Amino acid sequence: MSRSTRRRLPRGADSGDLDTRGGLNRNIILLSIVSFFADLAGEMLYPLIPIFLTTVLGAPPAIVGLIEGVAESVASLLRAVSGWLSDRIGERKRLVMLGYGLAALAKPLLALAFGWPIVFLARLLDRVGKGIRGAPRDALIADWSTEATRGRAFGFHRALDTAGAVGGPLIAILGLRLLHGDIRLLFLVAFVPSAVAVALLVPLQERRRGAQGREAPQLSLRLTGYDRRFKVFLLAMLVFALGNSSDAFLILRAKDLGLSTTATVLAYVLYNAVYASLSLPAGIRSDRVGRRNLIVAGLLIFAGVYAGFALVTSPELVWMLFAVYGAYIALTDGVGKALVADLAPAGAVGTALGLYNTLGGLMVLEASVTAGLLWEHVGPAAPFIYGAATACVAALLLLVLLPAGAAVQNLNSPKA
Repeated sequence: MSRSTRRRLPRGADSGDLDTRGGLNRNIILLSIVSFFADLAGEMLYPLIPIFLTTVLGAPPAIVGLIEGVAESVASLLRAVSGWLSDRIGERKRLVMLGYGLAALAKPLLALAFGWPIVFLARLLDRVGKGIRGAPRDALIADWSTEATRGRAFGFHRALDTAGAVGGPLIAILGLRLLHGDIRLLFLVAFVPSAVAVALLVPLQERRRGAQGREAPQLSLRLTGYDRRFKVFLLAMLVFALGNSSDAFLILRAKDLGLSTTATVLAYVLYNAVYASLSLPAGIRSDRVGRRNLIVAGLLIFAGVYAGFALVTSPELVWMLFAVYGAYIALTDGVGKALVADLAPAGAVGTALGLYNTLGGLMVLEASVTAGLLWEHVGPAAPFIYGAATACVAALLLLVLLPAGAAVQNLNSPKA
């Protein structure tokens, strides 16, 4: 291990804790593989559930919106609770296993659904699992990385997770052909990669953090005790979230511009492919040059893509917009989590990550409602113009209020 890496070991770790392969600890690699299989299973089903509800079970579109809205809101609220709890009890692995286990159980439950309330229960179980596992899993990645490798670690995780999101819809398309359109049977097939994800968690190790769990703050949305830079970053990302509506509106816009259903799904796969390919390079770059500027670049790319969706009239250009959209999220998703981990107080990494994900997740509901109203009452281009504007304001806030080297000093040190 290099001299500089030794200086930046996380609190409570030793050189044996953080043996690495290409700058990545084996536990980070394992968590990333788990996420690949879990996302493979989830994305096999996600595009099919609305079709299953409306065509097989005869549920109205309003029920689809109700199920997704409630399920996502519950997941968002649980992220803060599970992150805080993992700090409080000083253990994360059991929460991660519980979360992935609940999501696995939801797959066969979907196959048994003969009415929309059972689908609602299955989706709620799946999203509860996601809410429970998300922040503790991200905190484990932060635990098993150093400040000098944290961007690489989160980037690698996002790359494998998103590779699952690329493969899932493609397997679903192939599976429906082989299974003669039997969606219920495909739900059962999706249980297999979910079960593999849970099984792979068995050898996962906790990092020795000593008594750090007792330092966890009380569960609260108040930001007392957090560094000013964390508050600035959170504020900027909340402003951005005001216009960052569900990706469903991108799909609707693609259809509105003339893409077929299959072409729209493939364009979305292209977005995930670009996201997966750029996540690791973006994370490595953030370790070398700082995270703020990459996030600002990502927000400006988002603004350009949304402006494009507002202004283009040619369906061919939609493919390019989806591809560039993948670059935006590669520059902001994993890098943003790494920055939160950098700026979190000692003993509160899980809490900070949970708070960050919860607030962003809750804002998706508000942003999506706003986008729907703008689409209906102003026009299809309106939500994208609004989203581009909020992204530009958020980028400006980061440039003005957050120092470029915000993550250079490790705030997990006793001095912080």
